[in-house]
Amino acid sequence: MASIIRQKVGNRTYLYESVSYRNADGKPRNRRVPIGKIDPASGQPVYKPDYLARMAASGAFAEAAASATTFTSEDIRQSSVLEYGSMYLLQSIAQQIGVLDALQSALPAVHHEIFTLACYLVMSGDPFLYCEEWLSKTSCPEDVGSLSSQRISDLLQTVTPEGREAFYQAWCRLRSEQEYLALDITSTSSYSELIQDVEWGYNQDREQLAQINLCMLMGETSRLPIYQVAYSGSLKDVTTLETTLSKMEAISGDKPVLAVMDKGFFSTRNVNAMLNRAHPIRFVVAVPFTSQFAKKMVASERKDIDHLQRTLVIGENSMRAVTKERAWDEKHRLYAHVYYHALKALKLREELYAHVTVLKERAEIDPTSALKDESSHQYLIIRKSTNTPSGYTVNIREDVVAKELETAGWLVIVSNDVADAKGTLSIYRQKDVVEKGFLRLKANLDLGRLRVHRDDSMQNKVFIGFLALILLSHLHKVMLDKDLYKSMTMKKLLLILSKLRVQHINGQRIPFPLTKEQKIIYKAFAVKDPV
Repeated sequence: MASIIRQKVGNRTYLYESVSYRNADGKPRNRRVPIGKIDPASGQPVYKPDYLARMAASGAFAEAAASATTFTSEDIRQSSVLEYGSMYLLQSIAQQIGVLDALQSALPAVHHEIFTLACYLVMSGDPFLYCEEWLSKTSCPEDVGSLSSQRISDLLQTVTPEGREAFYQAWCRLRSEQEYLALDITSTSSYSELIQDVEWGYNQDREQLAQINLCMLMGETSRLPIYQVAYSGSLKDVTTLETTLSKMEAISGDKPVLAVMDKGFFSTRNVNAMLNRAHPIRFVVAVPFTSQFAKKMVASERKDIDHLQRTLVIGENSMRAVTKERAWDEKHRLYAHVYYHALKALKLREELYAHVTVLKERAEIDPTSALKDESSHQYLIIRKSTNTPSGYTVNIREDVVAKELETAGWLVIVSNDVADAKGTLSIYRQKDVVEKGFLRLKANLDLGRLRVHRDDSMQNKVFIGFLALILLSHLHKVMLDKDLYKSMTMKKLLLILSKLRVQHINGQRIPFPLTKEQKIIYKAFAVKDPV
């Protein structure tokens, strides 16, 4: 039987695997094999790679040797090994930003379970159905007990609207003491990516997605979600927008609010409603090209915008930008920011050209089928002819293609408060964090075409998703600030940390040693190395 023993030599402590056996004459003997040493700084074991590989292959784990107690190999085989690196990071940053304190004060009886479900969404990306299996492999900061499907269903019925509002108020008070607040109004049907590149323009898929309007109050500096209201329907209605703005102002108290809205919420009536309030709302809103205002702004800048002195560098990408102050009406003036992304425009043009060319080639081969195709009708003119072998002539609608490319690579944003083009774009593109995060969580939460205001359990699912978004937003901000995206994605970061495990043997907790990458990640987030 093998056991792990320690032996101190001078100032160092070495680890040995001791194996008992009998020699040829039947006398008992022990064979010691060096397998590592104790790090004097951390007190943690550092094992030889060959021993780690051998123990992993046999189903045992060498981390048990860190204990001051001598364990047999049978003790090791009966122990449990759990992942805890990612959970430790999420727990640590939740304590840093104060979300754990706010959650505990609002929901003292179930705050551990609710927080664990939020961490599960961030770490696994799977529906709640699989949470129990994930929990069996994960070391949580507190004993949360079972998170079976039935237990989760009970939790979703336990949290009351009053409990949710108590959390929002506690969380808002905590964050509003540190920063101004921004109102981010977004539709989850819009396309966005959690990347530094700015994306806009022609969407060749033309997908029609269900809209869920998410109004979120966010920290203007931290970009952390503070409060949310979910609607099924449209916020283009002025009455709905007014109600939302009033509710957000009540939550934010004396802090000024900056409303950040995408193209779907732009209208003359909405802009007027924000400008003409007793306390005007500061806003940043993208203008769709269905608006004459946006078309005129692009037309006025088209000839002169592509200039070196109008270059704007964001991350590793560049574009052109112009800001001009324009009269909105007799009483108000707005900053109009016009952006042109030449590479994006070129990419969209090549995609559209290729798409139309393929349509034309197919139509020439089989014109009768093309006549039944909606996309072919949009871009092609197909006419009967006695002068061609197929009996049809096929021509491209050049005017349709040209009109579609008029605004490719262009973006227009207006604001009554932010005068800087780069700052405005930075604020606006942060919406991608919310949109991409919520889209990712929507399927996992079974939100679908929800009517969340009528279903308390569904509201609690959205609430747990909101907590997950807080964690995702902080992860994203730190990864941007510390340039971690240059070497890894967020998914890879969590994967690297998931490889950090802890072993429990006879009631003792024994952590695995940290890798260099894991130490770099914890340092970037200002989190102490776990012990």
